[in-house]
Amino acid sequence: MPNAEKCPIPYPWFTTGVLAAGAAYVVARQVKRLQSKQNDPQSAALAEIKRLANTYGLDIEGGVVRRSSSRFCLGVEHGDYNGTELFGVGTDRYIWMAYKPNASKRVRLYSANFPEDGVIEFDVGKVPPARSPEVADTWARFPYGVDYILNQNGYKTHQGFDAVVVGNIPGGGMSRSASLTLNLLLTVLELNKFQLKEDFQTIELAQAVENVYIGSPCGQLDQIMIYYAKAGMGTHYTPSTKNIAHVPLGKGGEELRVVGLDTGTVRPGLEKSTYVVRREECDSFVKILQKEGFGVKALADVNDEATFAKVMDTFHSETPCGPARVHAAMFERLSYIYHAQRRFYQMMKAWTEGDIAEVGRIFREDGHGLRDDYKISGPELESMCDIVRTVPGVLGERMLGGGDKGAAGALVLASAVDAVKTAVQTAYPLCHPEFVDKYAVHVCKVVDGIVVLHGVV
Repeated sequence: MPNAEKCPIPYPWFTTGVLAAGAAYVVARQVKRLQSKQNDPQSAALAEIKRLANTYGLDIEGGVVRRSSSRFCLGVEHGDYNGTELFGVGTDRYIWMAYKPNASKRVRLYSANFPEDGVIEFDVGKVPPARSPEVADTWARFPYGVDYILNQNGYKTHQGFDAVVVGNIPGGGMSRSASLTLNLLLTVLELNKFQLKEDFQTIELAQAVENVYIGSPCGQLDQIMIYYAKAGMGTHYTPSTKNIAHVPLGKGGEELRVVGLDTGTVRPGLEKSTYVVRREECDSFVKILQKEGFGVKALADVNDEATFAKVMDTFHSETPCGPARVHAAMFERLSYIYHAQRRFYQMMKAWTEGDIAEVGRIFREDGHGLRDDYKISGPELESMCDIVRTVPGVLGERMLGGGDKGAAGALVLASAVDAVKTAVQTAYPLCHPEFVDKYAVHVCKVVDGIVVLHGVV
């Protein structure tokens, strides 16, 4: 809990989260090492990959590097598993993985971000069972999970490879796990020469790695926003048709900057966070609504005023007893989804028209809903938001991603970027001195999600 006497901002509501302090330190150190060469973090990453390959005897020379991006969700955060449309951009915080097939069925991988795990080794098709306790706290659950899910779906892996992974994505909020999963999945598909039936199956398989093998109940927002990301464009996903559309920011939006506010904290997996509780609440409330005669399959189906009012009368009336008392918290989750959906279409219109002030206003309002109705934020995330909200030229700010820990985000005028950095550097260490050497401000470009690099290792 921050020191109220030293923290120069009001201390807001927060949700208790979980912090893996050792992992937080390692990730923050790796991120700052790569970003110390601000002009060319990719060259720094590639140099680190080569150094680590030599150190640990991994043969990647002459191999390929796959780069997968992070993502910045503009709406609807937590909407994927509730059935809403989605919109976001790929951002230039990455995972780089250099890989090369070997002459065996042995997979050997090393991650610079998790040095305590050493070299991960296994034979293809022979990984621990899903949700095994012995791999729950190691990053090896991701390559294990990719191999497991592919084999479970009829894609029998047979090709071993060596690989080194380096990343500078913050440890929560910008979809590091989805980026890693996609990178590994695409690599194994390529090396084994597997052809999927349709492109969207990539998203479904990546989600299955986290849902089935790891036990993380994530939706598809992160995978979609990374896999389909295009430079300079927003990605709009419609779940009813699985349609992907790329939407340019309208004229007048040239001054918009996307800023990630890394709190220095790390959430150790969605499966160990408040996210699990919120998803269970939403799924349970859908079943309750169905029993009451509401024809819904997801909370997003409560999308008109009349239905919302009827649900409110049933479950949120001011009676001293009855279902309202039992389901008030669930109704708050619905309230966020309902209002976020209505804001979504306003935001899309503003984006296409280049009305970045309106985009920012809606982003900020979504943040209030995530904090107060969905109750998925955290103390460090809200400290970051409170700090940057005081800076002229900040159009909007809120928590990002699964919640509890990780990164917040802000939409900022280009002219205000330096002031944002100064404000965070001044105030955040006073609020949270325990993260003084771990936090960071990421001014991001909107980039392609997946890029393959040849001839660089």
